[in-house]
Amino acid sequence: MSERLVVFTERNEGPVPGLDEELICQNGGTVRYGKAADEADRIRLAQGAEIVVVGGTPLTREFFTALPRLKGVVRLGIGVDNLDLTAATDLGIVVANVPDFCSEEVAEHALALILAVTRKIALADRKSRQGEWVPGMDALMRPLRRLSGQTLGLIGLGKIGRSLAHKATGLGLSVIAYDPHLSAEAAHAAGVHLMSPDELLPQTDILSLHVPVTAETKGIINARTLALLKPQAILINTARGPVVDEGALYAALASGRLAGAGLDVLQQEPLRLPHPLAEFDNVVFTCHYASLSEDSYARMRQQVSDQVVEILQGEFPRNLVNPRVKGLPQCRLRPDRS
Repeated sequence: MSERLVVFTERNEGPVPGLDEELICQNGGTVRYGKAADEADRIRLAQGAEIVVVGGTPLTREFFTALPRLKGVVRLGIGVDNLDLTAATDLGIVVANVPDFCSEEVAEHALALILAVTRKIALADRKSRQGEWVPGMDALMRPLRRLSGQTLGLIGLGKIGRSLAHKATGLGLSVIAYDPHLSAEAAHAAGVHLMSPDELLPQTDILSLHVPVTAETKGIINARTLALLKPQAILINTARGPVVDEGALYAALASGRLAGAGLDVLQQEPLRLPHPLAEFDNVVFTCHYASLSEDSYARMRQQVSDQVVEILQGEFPRNLVNPRVKGLPQCRLRPDRS
């Protein structure tokens, strides 16, 4: 019987959160690691794979087409915008992710960015390290506004958005949201009032983004939407870089219309200097690590490994991203084909 390969092509020693190799091996899998230099090398490393575990690396139609034994892809994380889902589905390959491993961490990180921007924490730290003990009412530190009593507007009210809403309410913020996929009843249960973007933005002091990158959300924050925000609002993005038009964000910051921004994600990562947004003292950057904690990575490791095992056993993974594949005759995940 040939090896049933589970392949990760982004690190020689394995994915960052790790895999439960013992569990996978007990269920007939053999784990292989390697670091691909490019797509051709990635295809070479993944030859013979039944399952590919993927981080942020793009997987294209060419990649999927070159792997005739591939049954499933498991994403180390939530977003699947780096995968050609249409191609995977067309070829009968199942795709899974781990949608809820880090809800608390991202909500906490968004809240940390809100506090860092509104309280000018990063600026004060830089000045203090340079020996500049800036008085609180110095022009550099103004304006400073009390957080309590402000309105937090959320674009996206999934698990992360609801967790942030709960935490923000405890700090005295009013919370409103836009989410076309959530019912008013579900939002009400979370203590949040749903409204349209054009209703939400003029009422918003702090705008926080919690949506995946799709055709509908790409560039959802642009010159028009930024102009609708309250003057001196701030923007927080712990979602994905492409949901924000960075040129429009630069213009809003340069004009003084926005009071600041907290960005864990960018259109192009990592941050490379010089970068236009790095000109502003009122922009706080973090390096796309909002999801990170020992707890979240342990949960990711377990969920990824469990779903690898489910695919090895001929079962559809619990967090199937492309359910349409189930009804296709070319679906490769069938018990009689395992």
